[in-house]
Amino acid sequence: MIGLVLAAGAGRRLRPYTDTLPKALVPVDGDITVLDLTLANFAEVGLTEVAIVVGYRKEAVYARQAALEEKYGLKLTLIDNDKAEEWNNAYSLWCAREVLGRGVILANGDTVHPVSVEKTLLDARGNGQKIILALDTVKNLADEEMKVIVDGEKGVQRITKLMDPATATGEYIGVTLIEAEAGAELADALKTTFEKDPDLYYEDGYQELVNRGFKIDTAPIGDVKWVEIDNHDDLAKGREIACQY
Repeated sequence: MIGLVLAAGAGRRLRPYTDTLPKALVPVDGDITVLDLTLANFAEVGLTEVAIVVGYRKEAVYARQAALEEKYGLKLTLIDNDKAEEWNNAYSLWCAREVLGRGVILANGDTVHPVSVEKTLLDARGNGQKIILALDTVKNLADEEMKVIVDGEKGVQRITKLMDPATATGEYIGVTLIEAEAGAELADALKTTFEKDPDLYYEDGYQELVNRGFKIDTAPIGDVKWVEIDNHDDLAKGREIACQY
């Protein structure tokens, strides 16, 4: 199993930082970025290799590759997303389809979270699960969150931002454990998803899998502090959280 980070996004709501940097390289604690935090988490749980999907301002990630490898003791492979500024992240995850077949812990490049999330996902393995989503069942939800409805026996039934928050079991936080045997099926679902509409999210690919009868499981992360950084308010929260980890 290896780590996988989606770091191709432009993050236009974080300008001026993202005039020259992808969102994953915006500083959250001194010189520490979201990407730094994620790589540190991966290293702490024993991963030795990480693939990073890059696109917007990818040259900034390439420039830091060697330093990040040395700092975290990881072998990094960069995967180019040629449509990062045109299409949404269903295509971005599909670009990593070859590494999905190795089994991955996937982390969005804009999610500040503690290593306890990765540990929770790894601890949840062993009962035949193929895909396990990290789920926040504590947070009060609103319209923008990626909401999930879970059935105790059947797993994920629905995953979308477009649902009544009151009906949701929790929020998907942007971290997933994907076993190797799920890689090909997920890649096919992602391809179906972006071919239908390139503006769709990879979570829509998860929904495509569910619609096909594939069981996706969840693991509650407990009452932990995390944030998805989309704008400057989120960045301020991320900086408050990052210094605690």
